[in-house]
Amino acid sequence: MQRLTVQTSGGSYDVVVGAGVLDELPERLDALGQRGTVWLIADAAVYAHQGERIEGTLRQAGRRIQSFAVPSGETSKDLAMATRLYDWMIGGGVERRDMVLALGGGMAGDLGGFVAATVLRGVALVQLPTTLLAMVDSAIGGKTGVNHPLGKNLIGAFHQPRLTLADTETLATLPARELRSGWAEVIKHAVIRDSGLFEQLVDNRGGFGEGTTLPEPSPDIIRRAIKVKVDVVNVDERETGERMLLNYGHTLGHAVEAAAGYGTLLHGEAVAIGMDLEAQLACALGMVDDAMVVRQRALLEAYGLPVHVPAALDTEEIMALALRDKKVRAGKIRWALPTAIGDATIRDDVAEELVRQILRH
Repeated sequence: MQRLTVQTSGGSYDVVVGAGVLDELPERLDALGQRGTVWLIADAAVYAHQGERIEGTLRQAGRRIQSFAVPSGETSKDLAMATRLYDWMIGGGVERRDMVLALGGGMAGDLGGFVAATVLRGVALVQLPTTLLAMVDSAIGGKTGVNHPLGKNLIGAFHQPRLTLADTETLATLPARELRSGWAEVIKHAVIRDSGLFEQLVDNRGGFGEGTTLPEPSPDIIRRAIKVKVDVVNVDERETGERMLLNYGHTLGHAVEAAAGYGTLLHGEAVAIGMDLEAQLACALGMVDDAMVVRQRALLEAYGLPVHVPAALDTEEIMALALRDKKVRAGKIRWALPTAIGDATIRDDVAEELVRQILRH
C-alpha cells in the first residue's frame, strides 16, 4: 500500500493506493469524522462488480447508504444526468453532513464530484477510482464537471475530495480498451515531469517490442504517475500556473473527442492523439526535435493508443472547439508543450495557422 498527500487551501487529504483498500472504507470514513448518509454514485458497469461489496461493508459497519448506478459512458456526463442525481438526493433527504462516494472511472468521478460540489452548496466527497486513468489523474486534484454540447468539461467546479482510495484489485475487471486509455495519462505524466517514468514505461514494453497483451500496471508505476499529479496540484491547486502542464495533449485531445462525438473515442485515446499533435506543434516551434516526437509516438503506439486524427473529422471544427477550451485567455490558447522528455512549459504565442497546418498534416 502507498499513501500520498495532497495539500490544498482547504486542508489536506490522502491518496491511498493498494490491493483491497476498498474493504477499509468504513474505518477510513470514521477517521474523517463522517457519520451522515453515504450517497454512492457509481458507473453501472463498475457497480455490477463492486456495488454489493461496498454496500455490504458499509451497512455491516452501521452506515446508511443509498446507491445510484449511472449508465456507463461519457454521454452520461451532462447536466441532464446531474439533474436526475439532484432529484434522487434531494428527494431522499440529503443533508449537508452527508457524503458522496464516486465509484468508477473519469465519468463517475467527474459527475459524482460535480454533484457533490453543488448539491446543498456542497457536501463531502470521496473518490473511489477503478480505472487506471482515474487513479493516476482525474480522481486527484478536485476538478469536477460535466460536458456541454459545445465542449468537454465546460461546466464544473473545483471540489477537493476528503479522500481518494485507489484499490488496484478493481483493475482486474477493466476492459482492455479502458486499460489502454489509462496508459495515455501515465505517459503524459512521464513526458511533462518524469523522464525516469518514461524509461520505465519503455522497459515495461520490452523497448517497444511487439506484443498484443499489455502488461499490468504495477503499483510502482501507478504510484509514480500519481506522484506527478500530486506534486503539481500541491503547488497550484486552482490551475493558475504549474497545473496547466497537466493539460498536455488535452487542448486538441478534448477538441478531437468532442468533434468525434462523445463516446466514439475514449478520453485517453483522444489525449494520445492530442499529445502527438501537440508534440508536433512543439517541434514546429523549435522546442523539441523530431526524435522526441518519434519517441513519444512509439511509446503511445506500444501501449495500443491511436496517434492520428480520424479522417472524417473537420480541421475547422476541431479549431473552433479548441478555441472554446477553458484554457483560452483573451482569445489565445494557453498550450502545455514539451521541451524534452520529462519537461514542459506553457506557451500562449502559438499562431492558429500553425495549429491548422499540424491538423491538416
